[in-house]
Amino acid sequence: MGSCKSPHVVLLLYVMVCIVYQSFAFGVDTNQTAKLLVDASEASGRPISETMFGIFFEEINHAGAGGLWAELVSNRGFEAGGPNVPSNIDPWSIIGNESSLIVSTDRSSCFDRNKVALRMEVLCDSQGANSCPDDGVGIYNPGFWGMKIEKGKTYSVVLYVRSSGSVNVASGLEVSNWKKFKVMLEAQGTNPNSRLQLTTTRKGFIWFDQVSVMPLDTYKGHGFWKDLAVILEDLKPQFMRFPGGSFVEGEWLRNAFRWKETIGPWEERPGHFADVWMYWTDDGLGYFEFLQLAEDLGTLPIWVFNNGISHNDEVDTSSVLPFVQEALDGLEFARGNPNSTWGSLRAAMGHPEPFDLRYVGIGNEDCRRKNYLGNYLKFYSAIKRAYPDIKIISNCDGSSQKLDHPADLFDFHFYADDAKNMFSMAHHFDQTSRSGPKAFVSEYAVTTGSLLAALGEAGFLIGLEKNSDVVEMASYAPLFANDNGRNSKFSAIVFNSSHLYGTPSYWMQSLFSESSGATIFNATLQTNSSTNQVEQLLASAISWKNSENENSYLRIKIVNFGTDMVNLKIVVDGLEPNSINLSKSTKTVLTSNNPMDENSLNEPKKVIPNQIPLEKVGEEGEDVEVAISPYSLTSIDFLIESS
Repeated sequence: MGSCKSPHVVLLLYVMVCIVYQSFAFGVDTNQTAKLLVDASEASGRPISETMFGIFFEEINHAGAGGLWAELVSNRGFEAGGPNVPSNIDPWSIIGNESSLIVSTDRSSCFDRNKVALRMEVLCDSQGANSCPDDGVGIYNPGFWGMKIEKGKTYSVVLYVRSSGSVNVASGLEVSNWKKFKVMLEAQGTNPNSRLQLTTTRKGFIWFDQVSVMPLDTYKGHGFWKDLAVILEDLKPQFMRFPGGSFVEGEWLRNAFRWKETIGPWEERPGHFADVWMYWTDDGLGYFEFLQLAEDLGTLPIWVFNNGISHNDEVDTSSVLPFVQEALDGLEFARGNPNSTWGSLRAAMGHPEPFDLRYVGIGNEDCRRKNYLGNYLKFYSAIKRAYPDIKIISNCDGSSQKLDHPADLFDFHFYADDAKNMFSMAHHFDQTSRSGPKAFVSEYAVTTGSLLAALGEAGFLIGLEKNSDVVEMASYAPLFANDNGRNSKFSAIVFNSSHLYGTPSYWMQSLFSESSGATIFNATLQTNSSTNQVEQLLASAISWKNSENENSYLRIKIVNFGTDMVNLKIVVDGLEPNSINLSKSTKTVLTSNNPMDENSLNEPKKVIPNQIPLEKVGEEGEDVEVAISPYSLTSIDFLIESS
């Protein structure tokens, strides 16, 4: 497992770790009227899957490396430039000039799976004619577009060091063999653009490897940034699909995500170049950490693994059995007892109990590949023999015609450039066979990020709710985007080193968070308008219970995709008389002055849901009339009280 050893004494590092402070026109007086008939009787109700709405985490847009995973050092092992030396050390930069030091890389690391280390030849000295600057020469790392350092917080700094002679790395001590140094630093100031500096003032050779800076204060103590994890938690996700996406496939198989390379001590993980999204990840956020994150969020993990297929090369079915065994080993790592071969490695990483892994996806968007079906069947039969309870997800679309192979679910992806196209997809599953595998809509989005995009997506989700007898799961993609390192212009959550915000699509999803495990009722829209108004309105009705106060609610969601205000009369049948308490009911609206409005780092709350008083107009028993704004998603929670 490598030959690096920690010293048995605490040495005062001279390596200095510094915080360096561095248009749509709305209709006028054209209000429309409509009626929503809700049958809330027990006979009308149908259960929505407990796992209906969740999240999909892909390593894209620096979602993990430079995002949710709290490692502050970018290219911490100097491997991003490739295995050949000398190599590019970006984003590390030099402090000094050619007369004072020469910085390169060599393959002298003590870690067998990541041999590249940084070599610094210091030409200046602590005294004499060629003396070093007072603050030293060396290297610095800016992190991922700035290190987030907060006053009063403690940070763990770890680095591996060796030298050719006596240099002032550790109180002037000679460090001839690789040694691990670890110090805890308390930040004396706050700056999101801080950087790590490693400097010296003494002549000689010094090597650095595996340099890490991690905050101690992370989400549930497991290495995830709190603010980014909490905004996920607030969505109440019922599952988490990971780690991709195309990230799983790779442009070439040599750059695919391979789980065995991402477990064990972080220093020994080789990392890999994510060639689909064109950036390096050290895989500090690996298979174990994904499983841990799902557990910490209280949600079910869905592991997507490579099935021997990338974007540009494929393993023939006759040669795919090693990939099948890799998947079986991965399942044993997650679910095996702590005495099993791979379960013991999980236990050694601090989690002796098995993870609750119930779903796997065999590949990603590979159905049309030449070898997919043959490979898939090999995986399917082997997994079902070893783990008959595991639900297996096929890449092939079964929404329009039945699959020609066994599966528990089929994966469905849909992206639209036009929000109207997404809105029209509300009826896509109306004709899907009710007897085949259920749908997992694991990727959907309108690719613009505006309010209008979110409304198109909301219409689609209402369609999924109404077809929840054939749709078991749904998740938006992509989840995260570092504003400095985007691969896509749209995402649910955007952040940089100091701020984050939810996009309109994030807030739209938050209004569906109570649908998982709810009961959906028949809800019919009627209008007397001669226009195509009904096609601009979509609505659903569910009942759900608030776990915090045990209150029961009838939630009506209405998407108005049109330019006109709609006066909507809601007629509820099937409840006990006078069971709706209007005085304790609420109305939440997601809208804005312009449907193309977006949130931003400067205006993070330009488009967010607002709770407003519920009108008490036109009440007749259980009937109520409400105003539905143009280009809006409205969610009304009627408090239901039993007589």
